Amino acid sequence: MSIQSFTIAIPQGTLDDLLVRLSQTRWPDQVEGASWDYGTNLDYLKELADYWQHEFDWRAQETRLNQFAQFRADIDGLGIHFIHERGKGPNPLPIILTHGWPSSFFEMLKIIPLLTDPARYGSDPADAFDVVVPSLPGFGFSDRPRERGWQLPKTAELWARLMSNELGYQRFAAAGGDFGSGVTRLLALSHPDLLIGIHLTYLGFPTLHADQSHLSEAEQRYLSAVQQWMMSEGGYAMIQSTKPQTLAYGLNDSPIGLAGWIVEKFQTLSDCDGEVERSFSKDELLTNIMIYWVTETINSSIRTYYENIHLPPKLQAGQRIEVPAGVALFPKEANLPPREWGERSLRIERWTEMPRGGHFAALEEPQLLAEELRTFYRPLRAA
Repeated sequence: MSIQSFTIAIPQGTLDDLLVRLSQTRWPDQVEGASWDYGTNLDYLKELADYWQHEFDWRAQETRLNQFAQFRADIDGLGIHFIHERGKGPNPLPIILTHGWPSSFFEMLKIIPLLTDPARYGSDPADAFDVVVPSLPGFGFSDRPRERGWQLPKTAELWARLMSNELGYQRFAAAGGDFGSGVTRLLALSHPDLLIGIHLTYLGFPTLHADQSHLSEAEQRYLSAVQQWMMSEGGYAMIQSTKPQTLAYGLNDSPIGLAGWIVEKFQTLSDCDGEVERSFSKDELLTNIMIYWVTETINSSIRTYYENIHLPPKLQAGQRIEVPAGVALFPKEANLPPREWGERSLRIERWTEMPRGGHFAALEEPQLLAEELRTFYRPLRAA
């Protein structure tokens, strides 16, 4: 393996091409009076596209991204992009934070300084972390796997090698939501000796369901709610799990198609009362979308759904993880399980129902999540 410094520098031709495509958008119609119930609202997407074309400054965002220490590691021939920011405290705890879809490493940027330099924000410097934020394989500035079967257990193995072999951490913490929750749990399952604890903001990952025998009434209600949610909101996941290639032609070719597909998830899964910009600014939404656009990784990212539907049955059934676990459930998450559901597969030592926020917690409520991580890991640091 080898690590090299990395700087984001998108060719101007890519940005010029984007502006041409935005200017030539062929807009669909919309049912009168429709809001977001049919999907991404037409009026809002036109507003976002106009801002994208005339006001959004990618170079400014690129500069902001490049303020973080970024690297690429070659692990078994696959290039993995990651941020590595050192903590400012007496004994920083290393932690690897993993994003999901349709997010990117960008989701974690607000929380990084809160974790690396807690004293600057009025917290105890003893709670400092060394923070590692990788881009999942097939996402952002990491390489795109081209072979079949690139499933989350392989990513968990990459993370173990990155943290222990390459960065030299003997033990570390791990946290994530969405796909990041699955990777974090698989990491704890296969390398419990490396982890002092795991922290999750999402427990509904479909291939890691716990044993469904002898369910409580609360668990039965939860599974019923999951089924109802999948019927009303889960169409995107079904398409991406079955025919991702078909979808990719349109999303990879049309920036408006890509934006419409992604922004609807941020509107649906955030604590925004239907107004997505109550939770995320246009610049934040577009920077995340741009990471997919300029790297052409929408196909490889949605292919992750297809690959993980085919996980081995033993992982789909769920195995118990004995590494100490913390769970923070944000109220606008897609589905909120009862604690007993989590305890079927996790050794839960902290369970917190958060006061606000949704699926993209690190971006939407970084202060709340940072404090939760500090609190959970505080007693584990000396273990």
